[in-house]
Amino acid sequence: MAEQEYDLIVVGSGAGAMLGAIRAQEQGLKTLVVEKADLFGGTSALSGGGIWIPLNYDQQRAGVRDDLETAFSYMKRCVRGMATDDRVLAYVETASKMAEYLRQIGIPYRAMAKYADYYPHIAGSKTGGRTMDPMDFNAAKLGLEALETMRPGLPGNQIFGRMSMNAFEAHSMLSRELKSRFALVGTMLRYFLDYPWRSKTRRDRRLTGGQALIAGLLTAARKAGVEMWRNAPLKELVQDGAGRVTGVIIEKNGQRLQLGARRGVLLGAGGFERNQQMREQYLVQPSRAEWTATPIECNTGDAHRAGQAVGAQMHLMDWSWGVPTMDVPGEPSFRGIFVERSLPGCMVVNARGQRFLDESGPYPEFQQAMLAEHGKGNGGVPAWIVFDADFRAKNPMGPLMPASAVPDSKLKSEWLGKVYWKADTLEALAAQIGVDAAGLQDSARRMTEYAASGKDLDFDRGGNVFDRYYGDPRLKNPNLGPIEKGPFYAMRLWPGEIGTKGGLLTDREARVLNTEGQTIGGLYCVGNNSASAMGPTYPGAGSTLGPAMTFAFRAVADMLGQPLPLENPQLLGKAV
Repeated sequence: MAEQEYDLIVVGSGAGAMLGAIRAQEQGLKTLVVEKADLFGGTSALSGGGIWIPLNYDQQRAGVRDDLETAFSYMKRCVRGMATDDRVLAYVETASKMAEYLRQIGIPYRAMAKYADYYPHIAGSKTGGRTMDPMDFNAAKLGLEALETMRPGLPGNQIFGRMSMNAFEAHSMLSRELKSRFALVGTMLRYFLDYPWRSKTRRDRRLTGGQALIAGLLTAARKAGVEMWRNAPLKELVQDGAGRVTGVIIEKNGQRLQLGARRGVLLGAGGFERNQQMREQYLVQPSRAEWTATPIECNTGDAHRAGQAVGAQMHLMDWSWGVPTMDVPGEPSFRGIFVERSLPGCMVVNARGQRFLDESGPYPEFQQAMLAEHGKGNGGVPAWIVFDADFRAKNPMGPLMPASAVPDSKLKSEWLGKVYWKADTLEALAAQIGVDAAGLQDSARRMTEYAASGKDLDFDRGGNVFDRYYGDPRLKNPNLGPIEKGPFYAMRLWPGEIGTKGGLLTDREARVLNTEGQTIGGLYCVGNNSASAMGPTYPGAGSTLGPAMTFAFRAVADMLGQPLPLENPQLLGKAV
């Protein structure tokens, strides 16, 4: 017998879970959010906050033209048959409606006109405009008390680990645009002059990226009247005699508590990357939980197991949203290396000292290349990112700010030989990091030659619009620079991720399917808790959060008995 009854119970408090809860509550459903951790926001709070939204409302302002059939065909080619056509079409049709809803509840976004889809070589891709970045959010709207219940952002997403910057500013700074100098000074002045706020909290009043998104969702949830519990992990799903999910069993204050859900349960509890046993069961090896960039106490696969226990079909369990990561002492999780590897004057090598990939390519492919190289016996795990004194002076790399701002003498002494390695010659550096010296010297020589010619003859780095987004446009090739001036540096990379892709298989309404392909009544699933609608790929920045919130939007419509119809069914099954 349920001790409390709700219309909808949402498990998790990331972007998909929260949007579903807000939408349901606004539509008249009494909704409860149960979060396992002590803080709301999940991995979404650590993210860049971007969403991949074809046909979005801001494309016209950004000078971008898009159409539904082109977007559908591009995404269909990307998923390679690992997501059904109707799920792909449902996403492309509904994503823009979801983004408009975000704007209505106080979370506006703007299109990134220069940020290309991740696969420019696939027909239907766009050179920009489908990825959207959240507008800055004033934390005072949420309030200090509520802010303390929200997971803080990553140090790597902030200037000096404390001052927020958005995606547009990050691009401007890394591309060395003249205006970026003024933006940096303005950001620092704004932060340090905001004494009334800083006297109350170290966290910046100005929230950007995933922090802006989650703060906006928490503010909207409070306004809508959503009930939210922390420290309330899911233990089991409850079914009636016909197999319909009718509630959950959670743990609260050390006690098991059964809660009823009249309309359904929405699982949005993230992936399983923090569960070592599940990693060993499903993911390509080697695979270690500590390499991931997600919160330590989250994403342990609890809701995956709960779904399996009621007969859910699992899909894509051997895939993840990969990214190279590095270990930074004092940080709670490994740091993802998203953009610095695109900057000219660095290269990534295996144990033979040889390059094995386009360093500027999409990060999931980067991680997959590391694992594949390791599987060949060439030592791709770990890999090493190598750069010279000129790169070190001008550019950031992981926790290292440019030496022009923070010279080696100001770095923590214990970081040398643990976070970064340094030597006067490439031969000496190779000895320190255990890679082949001749291979490393040859790779640096070739990279220097490619920088002079502007053409990477090995991996065509900088040969497409996506690569060039984070590069120096003043160069012959924005992503290629020489590696020739000592001292030389190396930093270790691991094949981490920002989440796993595999989970409960769902239909286009986010209803969970059982092993026979039939829906499990009352059970919905979104985000990394579900099998990704993006299949094995990453069509563009925001391909995790975009689907999480879009399918939550569709799920609520289905719960209300008003499922969103497909508007262009003639595209289903059409060859692309």
